[in-house]
Amino acid sequence: MTPNPSCIDVIESINNVPIRLTYRQWAHITENHDYMAGCLDLVIETLSEPDLIVKGWTDELLAVRHYPQTVITEKHVVVIYKEITETDGFAVTAFMTSKLSKLLKRGVLWQRKVS
Repeated sequence: MTPNPSCIDVIESINNVPIRLTYRQWAHITENHDYMAGCLDLVIETLSEPDLIVKGWTDELLAVRHYPQTVITEKHVVVIYKEITETDGFAVTAFMTSKLSKLLKRGVLWQRKVS
């Protein structure tokens, strides 16, 4: 894949689809959820190694990963993303939540196997 100067990173989803995290979307994330400003590493890790993938409202997917300690408290990081094709996708937004049960009602599509 050719490097894209508008991307902070390209992260492979659990479906092996490259997901673009652009500077524009990172600005959107940090402007709407200012506590996320120092959490780029958590967003990348959540996309690449989620605990769960949950259905979105339409065609988006939600990568969810639990963190015992974040910049605010114990939270789940949620990254909403779209897989457009088998070779392209993009991050829509990201946030933290402690209300995992609300997300689970949408339907779990994939869950990490606990060893």
